[in-house]
Amino acid sequence: MELLTNFPLWASLAAIFFAQFVKVPIQYIATRRIDWSLLTSTGGMPSSHSAAVTALSTGVALQTGLDSAVFAVSAVFAIITMFDASGVRRQAGEQAIVLNQLVADFGRFANEAKGWQDKPEQEKQKELKELLGHKPIEVFFGGLTGILLTLLLHYLL
Repeated sequence: MELLTNFPLWASLAAIFFAQFVKVPIQYIATRRIDWSLLTSTGGMPSSHSAAVTALSTGVALQTGLDSAVFAVSAVFAIITMFDASGVRRQAGEQAIVLNQLVADFGRFANEAKGWQDKPEQEKQKELKELLGHKPIEVFFGGLTGILLTLLLHYLL
């Protein structure tokens, strides 16, 4: 039953769900198009990864103090996760964009080749996921989301 009272865990999970949910209205405001697939996708504003790890770290800080070893571990974990979200994963997304363009160009060329039209559409369109990582502003607002949501939950509960 201790799991049910683990505030940092529940704050982190709440931050993930909140950040994923809020992506839909933010995307709607930006594009005037509702995209429910954002609820389960990576990338976008705000970063749910950043929200999760900052919520976790904030929850740990509230329970154990800023001078605890477990806070130090959670803070370093948060920094590494947010750095990765805006660095390595973002670059992988940029490479996916280029590769998808190459595949599309090759697809147009191959479309003229004998037998291409007979293939099922699924075989023709296997795309890499382009929205993998985050822009630094998305990481920042994801982190801010996690901290603010955790503080709100802490003072409400």
